[in-house]
Formats: sequence, structure tokens, C-alpha cells
Amino acid sequence: MDWIPFNKPYMTGKELFNIAQAHFNGMLAGDGPFTKSCQAKLELMTGAPKALLTHSCTAALEMAALLCDLRSGDEVIMPSFTFVSTANAVVLRGAKPVFADIDPFTLNIDPMAVEQLISSRTRAICVVHYAGGCCDMGRILELAALHGLLVIEDAAQAITSTYQGRSLGALGDYGALSFHETKNIIAGEGGALLVNSADQVLRSEIIREKGTNRTAFLRGQVDKYSWVDIGSSFLPGEVVAAFLSAQLDGCDEIIKRRMDLWLNYHAAFAELESIGWLRRPIFHSECQHNAHMYYLLLRNVEERSGFIEFMKSRGVQAIFHYVPLHSSEYSRCNGWDEGRVLPVTDLAAERLVRLPLWVGMEPFQSRIIQAVGDFFDSR
Repeated sequence: MDWIPFNKPYMTGKELFNIAQAHFNGMLAGDGPFTKSCQAKLELMTGAPKALLTHSCTAALEMAALLCDLRSGDEVIMPSFTFVSTANAVVLRGAKPVFADIDPFTLNIDPMAVEQLISSRTRAICVVHYAGGCCDMGRILELAALHGLLVIEDAAQAITSTYQGRSLGALGDYGALSFHETKNIIAGEGGALLVNSADQVLRSEIIREKGTNRTAFLRGQVDKYSWVDIGSSFLPGEVVAAFLSAQLDGCDEIIKRRMDLWLNYHAAFAELESIGWLRRPIFHSECQHNAHMYYLLLRNVEERSGFIEFMKSRGVQAIFHYVPLHSSEYSRCNGWDEGRVLPVTDLAAERLVRLPLWVGMEPFQSRIIQAVGDFFDSR
């Protein structure tokens, strides 16, 4: 029996040609022709004034934290149901993550929970667009404007997803995208920062280039470059950008094929949801998602554990997701959990299981669906 992994990287067929072209160009460091081409494509796709490729989404989040001028004593409100990079970017600047609960339907940060946590120390709100969906960005942006807060969008899972027709990652002040091999559009490792305030573009380029104005120098805007601000080395190499360029060119086809797989799952599990065995994904009414992930919410953690083992016995890798950050050892050691109870987050973390979803698994999907049905038939 063939093993069906949770994820398998997909190649369009043009990646190796592009990598060979990068070698032929004789420039393998960052900001070569492929880097510039990818950035232009992302700006066109998202409508962001500036897109800057980074070596990871983590790097893009760390750049956003630098651009927000976070420092000791500042607080950033974010969901606990997220990857550790969301919080690390804040903590590395000496600021404090303040964990908010999530909406029980979309599993994205709950604006009502955010509003209750805003204090005089709050500097920013960092939302995480889970599963390629989104939170209520209208309400989040209203709260930010009312209280003079910055908004960072962790859109690692949300390339091509939209809220009210606008690209996720391009609604707040800064957006971070991921091109990790588990995402829809990949580069192995890679990311991008979307800079949505035109007056922050120059500084974002400086921070990305180790705190120097080298980018301006290469454009001929200054006669030499020097250290002018804080920064680090956030650029990817040109080989990464060459691979990504092929993926971006094939983006429409990749998303279409993923959406077909997603819709097959959604139709197949409708009856199981109707009789109360599970809950299928729900998205905000004004969100167009990108079929990044298909998850099921089972009834409890014991059933979830049994489901994962059963699927494994059928040759299918089904996995859970985040251990909430507020319950992590590091968070508790630093007092960031603050004894706060996040019931929706805890329940989601215990009940959620993700099914394989990757371009090329079309011949195997019926087997996965059958295995899910067999598990519940055996209950």
C-alpha cells in the first residue's frame, strides 16, 4: 500500500531551467534579476506598494517588528493559535506578546478578544490568517485606527486569499508571506514582506540590507553606501528566487488544482458533519480562501488521537497542528500566559486534524476519503 504523506512539494517544470539561468547570469547573491522579477509579480498580485523577498516568512515578521520600532515595554496582541515565529519576532525586540482567543468559527483572532486586551502599552495587533482564511479585517483595522495601533498580517498561509476582494497581507501596515515547501507556492524556504505604507519602503530596504543604504546605492541614488540604521541579512539567494519565479508563473494553475481537491473533501464530509461526527472548515463571509489546508474538527482529543492512528494504519498521514503558544513552557516561564484562559484556542488545538492536500495527490484522494468514512463507520 502506497504511503500518502501530508505534504509533497510540487514543481511546475520550469524551476530547474530558471536555476540554470541564474547560474548563467553569474549572480547568485540576493537582489538579482529573479529576485526583482518575483517582487514585481508579488506587487502586481497583491497591490502592495512594495514587496521584498526574504529568506523566510520568519525573517519578514522580524523585519516588520523592526519597522514597528518595537522595544521593551511594548505589547503586541496576537493569537496563541499560531506558529512560534509570530511571537519570536516580537520577543526579539524586547516587546511582549499578548495572546488573544480565536473566533470559534474561522479559528482566526477574535476582534472582541483583541479589544478587551488593548492597553496603553499596546503598540500593534498581529493577525494570523489561518488556513488561508482571514479574520474580520474590517473590525481589526477599525480598532487599530481608533487606538493608533499598527497592524501586522502574518499571511504565511494566505497567498492569493482575499478579504473584500483585497489581498491578505496588503491590508495592514505590513504583511508576511511564506514560500516554505508546505505552502501553496514554494521555494523550499523563502518569504516576502509586503510594505503597505509608501513612506516605509526606503527604511524597509535599509533594514533588509543589514542596516545599510546599499539598495539606494545600486539604484544610483547615493554615491556610496554605509551603515545608517539597524538591520540584518534578510535577503534570499538568487537560486531561491529563480525557483520561486517558476512557481509564481504557475500560481493560477496550482491554486485551481488545490481548490478542486479542497472542494472534493468538503463535499465528501458534508454528511458526517450533518450527523455531528465532525465540523468542516468555515470562512469569513467576505473571504476568498486559497485552499491552503483542509482540516476537520473532531469531538475531543481522544477521538482525534484515534483518528490519526487509524489513518496511519491505512497509509495516510493525518496530523494535528499548533500547540498554543500561551500554554508553552517558554511562555509560562516568562509569565506571558498571565493565567489567561483561552477556551476556543484550547479546544481547537485538541480537536483539529489536517488531511493531506497537495498538487499531484488526485489519484489518492478517494482512498483518503474512504479511510475517513471507515473510521467513523467503526465508531
